[in-house]
Amino acid sequence: MGRNSVEIIRRAAWPAVALLIIANFLGYAIVGSNGILSWGDYRRQKEAKLVELASLQQEQSKLAHRVQLLDPRNADPDLSEEMVRKELGLVRPDEVVIPVQD
Repeated sequence: MGRNSVEIIRRAAWPAVALLIIANFLGYAIVGSNGILSWGDYRRQKEAKLVELASLQQEQSKLAHRVQLLDPRNADPDLSEEMVRKELGLVRPDEVVIPVQD
């Protein structure tokens, strides 16, 4: 009887180990960091990143427009005067300066 039960345990050991390995992989596939339950979180992160991307693209287009206006071959006189005045702090005698806080 003792020998027979040892043989049964020995035969069942490998399938039991295989089942434990499969259960481990299934557990990670369901609740792991890249599992099925984390898909909703990925969708929310994707939506937030798309909103951030749209904002950054809008800012990029504004900056590209300013770069186009500052092209040395054909610079916009108003923008270049505004930038020079801002950087150098120049004011004409007939102007009134009204400071605005950002």
